[in-house]
Amino acid sequence: MPLYIGREASKLWKRICTETSTEIKLLEENWKYILGGLIFQYIHGLAARGVHYIHRPGPTLQDAGFFFLPELGREKAYMSEIVFTVIFLSFVLWTFHPFILKSKKIYTVLIWCRVLAFLVACQFLRIITFYSTQLPGPNYHCREGSKLARLVRPDNILEVLLINFPQGALYGCGDLIFSSHMIFSLTFVRTFNKYGSQRFVKNCAWLLVVIQSFLIVASRKHYTVDVVVAWYTVNLVVFFVDKKLPGCQI
Repeated sequence: MPLYIGREASKLWKRICTETSTEIKLLEENWKYILGGLIFQYIHGLAARGVHYIHRPGPTLQDAGFFFLPELGREKAYMSEIVFTVIFLSFVLWTFHPFILKSKKIYTVLIWCRVLAFLVACQFLRIITFYSTQLPGPNYHCREGSKLARLVRPDNILEVLLINFPQGALYGCGDLIFSSHMIFSLTFVRTFNKYGSQRFVKNCAWLLVVIQSFLIVASRKHYTVDVVVAWYTVNLVVFFVDKKLPGCQI
């Protein structure tokens, strides 16, 4: 038994070393794309912070989802975040599985190049959309009477550039159409659906995204239109951008 464990551990270590060497070479070739995608994540956060300064609270708009889905309330608003966290962490771990498991071969660096390309394209459209029209936020901290609904004019540019992370991301207002959480979740699940190997897990992933969609509306974090627009926009963007990108597997 100890001999078997030692042999398997040796194979695992060899696989990790081999995979690491391959991924480092790919990173040397594609680091500009990875860096560019990560920088745009900051730009997207900065844009979302900026629109909060011009957000004006008002009466919650009439919404079909609000009519059909009972309001979860402040105490249960975390439920959509739990589902999102499960999707996010599961995908991140899956992208690194080639270092350990022998399964359908993908390259971690190329997968993230592809994912970041999808995210940047969707987030670019999102920035244009939520700056075009500012809707009164339906979330509790964005409603009339809340101190967080409007931001006071910043004292200096540094206050804007720091975006007050993570509070600024958690308690933002005005960046509604379309849902950022749905951008990430749909991008991750579509990518896994293409490169993953377990049909049952793929079906579970899609089910989680559907559940998250309902929970986002039920927790009043977004209007229904924000979720609906995300569903068809992200899928169309991924479909067209995917055709322009090279493959990321053997």
